[in-house]
Amino acid sequence: MNRRELLTRGVATTGMVMAAPSILRAESYPSQNINVYIPTREGGGADRNFRAFTSVWKEKLGADFEPGFYPGASGRVGYEVFMGKAEPDAYNLIFGNMGPEVLNWAMKEPNFDINDYVYFGRVDTDPGCAFVGSESKFTSIEEIVEEGKKRVLNVGTSRMAHPASIGILALGEKTGAQFNLIPLSGGKNTIAGAVTGEVDFSVLTSGSVIAAGDSVKTVLVFGENRVGEQLNNAPSINDHYDMQLAEMLSSRAFAIHRKAIEDFPERYEILKSTFKETFDDPKLMEAYVAAKGTPEYLNYGGEEECAEFVKAMLELGAKYKPLLTGA
Repeated sequence: MNRRELLTRGVATTGMVMAAPSILRAESYPSQNINVYIPTREGGGADRNFRAFTSVWKEKLGADFEPGFYPGASGRVGYEVFMGKAEPDAYNLIFGNMGPEVLNWAMKEPNFDINDYVYFGRVDTDPGCAFVGSESKFTSIEEIVEEGKKRVLNVGTSRMAHPASIGILALGEKTGAQFNLIPLSGGKNTIAGAVTGEVDFSVLTSGSVIAAGDSVKTVLVFGENRVGEQLNNAPSINDHYDMQLAEMLSSRAFAIHRKAIEDFPERYEILKSTFKETFDDPKLMEAYVAAKGTPEYLNYGGEEECAEFVKAMLELGAKYKPLLTGA
């Protein structure tokens, strides 16, 4: 090859690079680890799900995930840090619980536009439930309701704006039982509140209750009981009390800045495709079960499914806002 041919080919190659910068950028992504903001405490249900899922996802993506925990204000702190300080470059994600965290925005708007971030990867769908400590005097939801008609019962919840909180307040509205919600800041504290008797009973996502084992007993599920004995064969609120309440779900999912989607669409496609690919790997279920996850709750959802869930939560929040703010 002479000098003229070398120059000609060099110019042509340069032209191809300039014409297809997104291809080259996609090939180099990710070139570093992904930072993940988690708006709850380390060691809780979100943390367990995050570690289980990313232990397999990192193999598909070719990069590891570095969590940072930002508990406080029912999840608001984590989102505010993510939206206010994290660079929108697809190297920063947030892993949150769509149910209670979106309900938060229905109760009080955040200091950012909720349309400026997008959930794109749902890991699970986990119905809420009511439960007591194993040594509680209450053995059934009927006993709780009857006692609640005589006096106000204190009910532990991980945060006020939570699907399970809506579930128990809706039950009180239906039966006349009086329930006073006590936010205990996180799932571990909510379980401890019921076990120690700090509260009369608690409500929480059922996956975390199952993980607590024999220290607790479930008495009511705010949706379908798909796991039977693991939730002590507790009845469904709709079947048991002839109600039409929507299933009160927690649903953990990864989200990204909308600006990152707009500025780096090829990176976003890689995140989405490898996220979905992770569900096809049998190692995911092994990791999920090892982290005390409930197999029946592991449930893929993409951007469309997440958007539908967010819309439903905002509508539920608007509907039940008087109950939550009056709690």
